[in-house]
Amino acid sequence: MQPKTLAQFEALIFDVYGTLIDWEQGIYAALQTILIRANKSWSQDEALLAFHSVEKDLEAQNPGMLYNELLATIHKTLATRLGTSSTPDEDATFGLSISKWPAFLDTVAALAILKKYYKLVVLSNVDNKSFNTFTRPVLEAGGGTFDIVLTAEDIGSYKPDTANFKAVLKAIEDQFGIPKEKVLVTANSLYHDHGPANLLGISSSWIERDAHPKIGDLSLTTYDFHFKTLGEMAGEREKLSK
Repeated sequence: MQPKTLAQFEALIFDVYGTLIDWEQGIYAALQTILIRANKSWSQDEALLAFHSVEKDLEAQNPGMLYNELLATIHKTLATRLGTSSTPDEDATFGLSISKWPAFLDTVAALAILKKYYKLVVLSNVDNKSFNTFTRPVLEAGGGTFDIVLTAEDIGSYKPDTANFKAVLKAIEDQFGIPKEKVLVTANSLYHDHGPANLLGISSSWIERDAHPKIGDLSLTTYDFHFKTLGEMAGEREKLSK
């Protein structure tokens, strides 16, 4: 069997927060109020593990909750677990902190390059208002515009639910006639993205991003390509066309 190459794919399914947007930095900064109040000098890794432990439970329990509301609920729950409390205004502010999460420095230029070769598709655990108001304008600023955007709000469930991936595969085939075999999941999260891709037989590219911590039981998770950054992946695709 011939090894896979980036040139054989026609559509990329992007995770956004963690792959294109630096959510780790954004979440850690937004948690500082309750961490200080609880007298916790947690590292970023410790804070993100605590955040994820609450997030994955709430996403499973509330698949139809809007992401900004989910973030607010996570904030309130974390404060309680830390032995302190938060105000409704603080919870709501945390829910809107997505507006301050920055793009990785290579993201915008990389999307513009990849747009030359692929349909660019978003599959994200986010609400439509947050993505369209705060995130999409930043990501598309260099010309790497998205052809399809599907959010947890659109689908009614959160990744890693395989229903989300089935929905986006259907949208890609319906709109562009591109089959699953020519689709590449491009994501940082082994838990949210590569795990479901494995279950459904979708090829995937791991964008490592030096992300910490590695969350979940990842020993059986596989991927077809591995790049440190999206810029590195875009550069590799350019080489194949020279």
